[in-house]
Amino acid sequence: MSDNRTFVIAGAGLAGAKAAETLRDEGFTGRVVLLGDEPERPYERPPLSKGLLLGTAAEDSVHVHDADWYARRDVELRSDCPVTAIDRAGHRVRVAGREDLGYDKLLLATGARPRGLPLPGAGLDGVLHLRTLADARHLAKTVTGGAKLVVIGAGWIGLEVAAAARTRGAEVTVVETARLPLHHVLGTTLARTFTGLHLEHGVVFHFGARTTELRGTGRVSHVVLDDGTVLDADAVLVAVGAEPNTALAEQASLRVDNGVLVDAALRTDDPDIFAAGDVANIDHPLLRSRVRVEHWDNALHSGPAAARAMLDRPVSYDRLPYFFTDQYDLGMEYAGWVPPGADTGLVVRGDLEGREFIAFWTSGGRVLAGMNVNVWDVTDQIQHLVRSRATVDPARLRDPGVPLGELVP
Repeated sequence: MSDNRTFVIAGAGLAGAKAAETLRDEGFTGRVVLLGDEPERPYERPPLSKGLLLGTAAEDSVHVHDADWYARRDVELRSDCPVTAIDRAGHRVRVAGREDLGYDKLLLATGARPRGLPLPGAGLDGVLHLRTLADARHLAKTVTGGAKLVVIGAGWIGLEVAAAARTRGAEVTVVETARLPLHHVLGTTLARTFTGLHLEHGVVFHFGARTTELRGTGRVSHVVLDDGTVLDADAVLVAVGAEPNTALAEQASLRVDNGVLVDAALRTDDPDIFAAGDVANIDHPLLRSRVRVEHWDNALHSGPAAARAMLDRPVSYDRLPYFFTDQYDLGMEYAGWVPPGADTGLVVRGDLEGREFIAFWTSGGRVLAGMNVNVWDVTDQIQHLVRSRATVDPARLRDPGVPLGELVP
């Protein structure tokens, strides 16, 4: 029997594309419409600051599906076609330049956008962000050998771009308001690990510094810091975090607080509207807190979970946050979640100075999160430690001679 329902997905990134795929894989035969605000078909974002910028990945490799996949699976992909408003009472969405579109179920997968800097000169040419494929193309053309790149913000994106740019021969200066990169995420000990890595590769840091002005005639040429330092710049990357795209949800009077508030089934306070990916603030059943995650793994898995919930399958999205980074010869994976302001201890297993170790954040004897640096095939064990909520002896946790699998009975 054919299904005459229409499921609309607002946002054609990884979460939206995987939701559309899951709807078909789960046997939904109704209409699936995937609406995106970029001209590209859905793609994955991690290569933008890694392989694409380094030139080690082909652009076509970043797409979630082959170009003809959408037609084969009867998914109506409408690129460059953003949703501008939701009519909850009428079960319709307004689409820029198109007729309104009715829906039976709606998924918000609208992602996040880079934070800007309200500074003089922020609109000059050469002042860049990195969120879209178009941004990555522009940055790759700009950051060539000998170019002077100033990165404002020493978070994950800022450091990944710094590493790629140095590898390509650019001169890189990083400006950060904190006293170390990633300090609020990793703490002093591990932040120093990343500082040392970048210093060894010739990156110049200005810590505890704020940018007050960007100067140039048409195109940026200098960055001015609050202590009067003036930095030469052929390009500036603003990498000071991202904000969830909640405008649609707010217009529709859905509950919003640091993202669209959803339950463990990724359902909003409207039973026919769901949210997934960067925009979703999830009532996490395992972590017992609301969690919003801006990482590839969350988009990859929350989109399909939301699709199953749209089909009235039982869903309890309890996946642990996970992300990874590659910088020079350092590869890292992180799994778990440390609540903001939590009183934690750090346990390091392995060679911290040699950058081959696992770090664990603990509280009350429980492992909250683990980060493996140049140590591989341990993510499953780390996740098991976190999910078990078991009390672990810190001496055994620190000892590389004790297999991770033996720490939890």
